[in-house]
Amino acid sequence: MKIERIHHVAYRCLDAKTTVEWYQKHLGMDFVLAIAEDKVPSTKADDPYMHLFLDAGQGNVLAFFELPTAKPMGRDENTPAWVQHIAFKVGSVAELESKKAELEAAGIEVIGVTDHTIFKSIYFFDPNGHRIELAADVGTPEMYAKLDACKWEMLEEWSRTKRAPKQAAWMHEKEFHPA
Repeated sequence: MKIERIHHVAYRCLDAKTTVEWYQKHLGMDFVLAIAEDKVPSTKADDPYMHLFLDAGQGNVLAFFELPTAKPMGRDENTPAWVQHIAFKVGSVAELESKKAELEAAGIEVIGVTDHTIFKSIYFFDPNGHRIELAADVGTPEMYAKLDACKWEMLEEWSRTKRAPKQAAWMHEKEFHPA
């Protein structure tokens, strides 16, 4: 078996309607499906939910569950807020900068534009507290080839030392030299 693509990625939300409206307004996602049950089909648990699905483009679906009888949402207190996030690709840095201005005009705090050398991105939070990243690719074929050539060596070194390998340090030092 080979995975074809991600069918959907699901997160919890505070309010289904607010979530749909926010993703439509700020990220242009279409609301494509809602499913609601009083019992969870897989576990048979009594746990009413609203499961909603949003079109994130090119067959990608972002889904949310509102669980009105469950304990309040929380975050893993041992994981920094910047780690867990949903990243969406946009077409250009100009689109990224335009969206940043639009979000800020709507009162949404935005971090960035952050330069990651092979892409630039902005970060902000949705109304549920999920961190969102919008990213525009800017890398060259040579940059991607250089990263591809060292990925296994980096992984092995990390696995042994738990210290950041330096094979791709050029990305943050802004000193790319083709091989």
